[in-house]
Amino acid sequence: MACLSGLLLNACNSTRLVSSWKAPGGALQSYHKILVIGLMGAKDRQIREKVENQVVAGFQARGINAGSAYAEYGPKTFENMDENTVLQKMKDKGYEGTFSIALLDKAKQKQYVPGSVSYIPGPYYGRFWGYYHTVYSQLYDPGYYTVTTNYLLEANFYNLPTGKLLYSAQTKSFNPGNAQKLASDFSKTVLDDMTQKGIIK
Repeated sequence: MACLSGLLLNACNSTRLVSSWKAPGGALQSYHKILVIGLMGAKDRQIREKVENQVVAGFQARGINAGSAYAEYGPKTFENMDENTVLQKMKDKGYEGTFSIALLDKAKQKQYVPGSVSYIPGPYYGRFWGYYHTVYSQLYDPGYYTVTTNYLLEANFYNLPTGKLLYSAQTKSFNPGNAQKLASDFSKTVLDDMTQKGIIK
């Protein structure tokens, strides 16, 4: 359903599922704790925080224990660490699965919306000033530019003990407006898909 305006606009989901995949037999009910990791650069730190927090909240609302990598390990998380060290750190915290969210693309589009010129004819008065002042009044609505930002995100869920990929999805968000809206729309879209596919029981 298309977004209308006002409250309806705020309720509209800006995110669409592009594709998703589930491994045969993959499910989350056996996991005690999942680490949600946002893979984004420093300039997109706010997006990372919002997305991690929203996905964690979404998991918890569905009865699944989850934690944020940013909150647990800081902004640099596992930078300059080897695989064994990273896996041990997560194991020490009780994590048995990882849910990563990568920002694959962020594209801005600038579009010019042309202005309009209209003429409103007025009554004829028979005197020069009346004619001059009222016959034609020009109204000009200047053009303007709009800038929209679209995001391509990828989510992957891994079983840590086996290292196997159990779920993968890509989403596209069309000009969500702010990081919180992007995060909430992404979380709802992906977690709903995981529920429909039986990943989340």
